[in-house]
Amino acid sequence: MALGRRASDSVTDMTIGNARGLILKFSLPLVFGNLFQQLYSIVDAVVVGRFVGVDALASIGCISWVCWLINAFLRDTANAFSIAASVRVGNHNNKEFLQIVGTGVVVCVILGIPVTGLLLFAVPVILNVLSVQPNVAGMTRQYLTVFILTIPAGLIYNIAASLLRAYGNSRITFLSMTVSTIVNIVLDLVFVVVVPLGVAGVGFATIFSQFVSVVLAYKKLGKINEEFRLDVKEAFRNREIVSEVAAIGMPSGLQSALISFSNLFVWRYVNGFGATAAAGVGVAQRLDKFIVLPCKAFGLTITTFVSQNSGAGNHARARQGEGRCLLLSIVVTNSIGFLVYCFADQSVALFNTDPEVIAYGVAMMHYIIPMYTLMAIREIYLGILRGYGDTKIPMILSLIGMVVVRQIYLAVSMSINRTIENVYFCYPMAWGVTAALIFIYYQMVKKRFREDVV
Repeated sequence: MALGRRASDSVTDMTIGNARGLILKFSLPLVFGNLFQQLYSIVDAVVVGRFVGVDALASIGCISWVCWLINAFLRDTANAFSIAASVRVGNHNNKEFLQIVGTGVVVCVILGIPVTGLLLFAVPVILNVLSVQPNVAGMTRQYLTVFILTIPAGLIYNIAASLLRAYGNSRITFLSMTVSTIVNIVLDLVFVVVVPLGVAGVGFATIFSQFVSVVLAYKKLGKINEEFRLDVKEAFRNREIVSEVAAIGMPSGLQSALISFSNLFVWRYVNGFGATAAAGVGVAQRLDKFIVLPCKAFGLTITTFVSQNSGAGNHARARQGEGRCLLLSIVVTNSIGFLVYCFADQSVALFNTDPEVIAYGVAMMHYIIPMYTLMAIREIYLGILRGYGDTKIPMILSLIGMVVVRQIYLAVSMSINRTIENVYFCYPMAWGVTAALIFIYYQMVKKRFREDVV
């Protein structure tokens, strides 16, 4: 059954046309859309650091990896739908596409509400694991509690955006994130400066902004597919689809959860150096997430490109995108990194002007920026493997590099010489180990993906 479309200009068929042009057309809106999404946290930190103080900045910085875990859970759950749906777009199976939509609705309900409740209950435990300093614990609890409440809306938005990516439409990410970020900035200033709610105010601003992005994404999805509807019954008409989405999503979700959980223990080391160090490292990590946006976007692009073309049985064309995405990812990511490296002092000072905070933030950026090529390699090859539905072994390899090796390194290095430079170095070291493992694995299994359907 052919896919029902009303807005063909909103759909990008990656199975035909110039591969390089399609990759750029798809990835650039993702880069800028994700840039605006990252501005959520950057603006939160700037407003809090400037108008509330160093302790407030430290309070949201020390739980940055918890927030990353939540966002990774939303992203990886949605990516499973994008991969499965992209295959249906490639083979023009609208019936199963709509069943995937129905499955997404069920996932939003079954996962969104219980996960939110569980994390709210676990807030005291999380703060204890992080060894949060007493002077920032109250503000940290406020911000984390409000941030957790954004999970249901975030999950709904990410699944809608993933279904649009399956159609080759990435412009809605840019549109919805642009509008919702503007709303977020305005409400940040209102809830922190005009109505002094402190760190809780930036959390409330995020909740309202998430709902704006949800409305925009689902409205666009309905325009693209004339048969689109929120029908929960569709989720249960093909159990194989439910199993397929779970098989793709669970390894990625587990991987992100365990990596993020391991970073809680990294932050135990950071918090041991005091609130100023926590603030500086927190700022550096926010800048880091800004710099790596291109390689994340190109990773999503190659996943969609490979999924659509493998669904159409054109594996030779799928391979054309691999080198192009890798080169673009390396060039763009390192170009942004170079600019931040050159203006590291000014970049960190945007968040807070305390000289010690700036010193910690700049030092970390100077450690990790030269290593971003490793991050780009990791993201692209993970994206390729995801596009072919291969997620289990990459999950294990990622956990070895990002969790096991990192924690062993910190335990040994901190016992020998307890310096914060050990924390700085543990990040690029883990990227390198993981990139090497994923690349070697891909070279071992790529022959499985090289026979075209004729």
